[in-house]
Amino acid sequence: MESVVPSVFLLMVNGQVESAQFPEYDDLYCKYCFVYGQDWAPTAGLEEGISQITSKSQDTRQLLTWNFPIDVTFKSTNPSGWPQIVLSVYGPDLFGNDVVRGYGVVHIPFSPGRHKRTIPMFVPESTSKVQKFTSWFMGRRPEYTDPKVVAQGEGREVTRVRSQGFITLLFNVVTKDMKKLGYDTGPVDSQGILTPNQPQNIL
Repeated sequence: MESVVPSVFLLMVNGQVESAQFPEYDDLYCKYCFVYGQDWAPTAGLEEGISQITSKSQDTRQLLTWNFPIDVTFKSTNPSGWPQIVLSVYGPDLFGNDVVRGYGVVHIPFSPGRHKRTIPMFVPESTSKVQKFTSWFMGRRPEYTDPKVVAQGEGREVTRVRSQGFITLLFNVVTKDMKKLGYDTGPVDSQGILTPNQPQNIL
C-alpha cells in the first residue's frame, strides 16, 4: 500500500527591519529570529540575523535606520504555529556595556502582499528598587536568556515589563499552494500580491 505524501504549502517572506524610535537611546543594533510551530520548516534564506549599529537621524524624527533585509521561505502542512518574528535591540549603557533596549514580536502577515508593521518594544524590569540599583551599578540589566520566550504566551505574564520604543518592519509575503489545501488568504494578482480592496491586517 502506497504511503500518502502530505501536501505542503510555501510561505515566502522578504522585506526589512526598516527603522526604530528609541527616544532615550542611540547607537543601537537589532537582532531577529523566527519562532514557528512543529509542522513548519525553513527551506531557504536566513532564520536569524544581526544588523549594523546605527545612530539617530539629525531631524526631528530622530529615526534609527537599519534597512536590514529579511528573506526566508518556510514550508508547512497546516497554518497552526504560523511564524512569528522576534526582535531584540541592544546598545551601550553609561559604562559601555551592551544591554538590551527592547524586545518585540509580531506574526508574519497571513495574507499575501505588502505590509508595514509598527511593533512596540519592551524590556523586563527588576521587581524591586534594590534589584534595580544593583543591576544598574553592576551594569547588568534584566534580560531573557532566550529572546524566543517573548513569542510564547506561557510564562510571560509573570515578567514585569516596561514599554520602550518602536520598530517598523516591511514585509512582502507570497504564499503558494495554500488554496489547494483549502485555506483562503484572499484574492491575489499574478505576482501573489493581495488586491488593494482586501484588508491587510489578518493577524
